[in-house]
Amino acid sequence: MKILFVLEHFHPYIGGAEKLFYELTTALVKAGHKVAVVTTRFRPDLPGQEDIQGVSVVRVNCRNRYWFSVASLPVIRRMAKKYDVVHTTSYNAALPAWIGAALSKKPVLITFHEVWGKLWWQLPFANVLQRTLFYSWEQLLLKLPFRRFIGVSDYTRQALRASGIADEKALRIYNGLDYTAFEAYPHQPPKEFTFTYFGRLGMSKGLELLLPAAQTLLRQYPEARFKLIIPTYPQPMYNWVQAQLDQLGIRQQTQLLHDLPRATLYREIAHSSCVVIPSYSEGFCFVAAEASAMGVPILSSGRGALREVVSGHWVPMQEMSTAALARALQRAYAGDWEKRPFRPFHLQDAVQSYINLYRDLKS
Repeated sequence: MKILFVLEHFHPYIGGAEKLFYELTTALVKAGHKVAVVTTRFRPDLPGQEDIQGVSVVRVNCRNRYWFSVASLPVIRRMAKKYDVVHTTSYNAALPAWIGAALSKKPVLITFHEVWGKLWWQLPFANVLQRTLFYSWEQLLLKLPFRRFIGVSDYTRQALRASGIADEKALRIYNGLDYTAFEAYPHQPPKEFTFTYFGRLGMSKGLELLLPAAQTLLRQYPEARFKLIIPTYPQPMYNWVQAQLDQLGIRQQTQLLHDLPRATLYREIAHSSCVVIPSYSEGFCFVAAEASAMGVPILSSGRGALREVVSGHWVPMQEMSTAALARALQRAYAGDWEKRPFRPFHLQDAVQSYINLYRDLKS
């Protein structure tokens, strides 16, 4: 089969959606399928066209993912004619993918990583206009007649159904991991308590709770360390994090890391006492799945799909507040963990589920 992916971001961009589609597209190529990706050229040093492990990547010359919704359409329409199925994702790639597929008379499906609904009105780092626009855009995408809507967890599928998507069109396909990648990185906690945040910078990630909670713990236990593994984009949020480290007086106890190769990233995670995930919502959460795979304990907000994905040793936040997060950190410092049986999410299961779906849509 020939599958065209339309994605606002793709490898080497950092994020859960990007990880899913990197793993999925490269696995599809290994299975003998022809795969292409249309995406943003989010960094000027990236080539306009590139082959990544057999995946043909075409980058539209725009760094702004919102502009991608318009600028990508001519490319999508031209390429979609040569492919059997178009696969897109929320948010900014979805509308041009649907239009391009419709014009080319090709079936199109969408993977929703999260459905926030009213949560848009509760998140920080956005003004009223931004919240209104984001909420309205999400509602528009939910009304487009995609052939299938994929939720990456039971939580996300249920959110799709609650938003009006018919049961037969709303499917659940869990994101998948290649667990052989973690075999060389067993949990080896450092001597001093080190709590780690790794992942993208986003308004739903609870960073405005995490940094002052980190200050509370680091003042109480000066020997503890905070490991922050984040990208340097979006620039405004990265600048905010830098300013907070100085204002809270925790820079000297914080190890700030960026753009790590995968092996180095896994090594840093494995050499952590725990991983902190204080998100307001997660549609799946690769951070949780990867930490669980390495046996690294998790401090979790328990929101969204975190209830499904977090396994092994963990500590829950009792509410979404800095004080609750600080209390959970203190439990983690004391080693007061709760325990869940390990739950794997295998990549081959996700790939086969998508292949079966592509075949169904093509027939």
